Amino acid sequence: MKHDPIRSGTRKPVNLSIDTGIIEHARAHGINLSQVSEMAIRDASRVEDDRRWKEENREWVAAHNKWVEENALPLERYRLF
Repeated sequence: MKHDPIRSGTRKPVNLSIDTGIIEHARAHGINLSQVSEMAIRDASRVEDDRRWKEENREWVAAHNKWVEENALPLERYRLF
């Protein structure tokens, strides 16, 4: 099992405002609102982390890609594919 750096292992009660129709429909299907909310917030946090990393490292990635285009990969001759 992979370590999840976002999880702390502890729980904190929070208040959320969710459309009553969504809540009724989810409960009718036996959906655990806490688990689904937690997964959605975790996924949204990861997407935002990725977006920020890409933005913060955009120049480095572009420079690296340019270097590889001009010089090829350092160990290219050893690739088997």
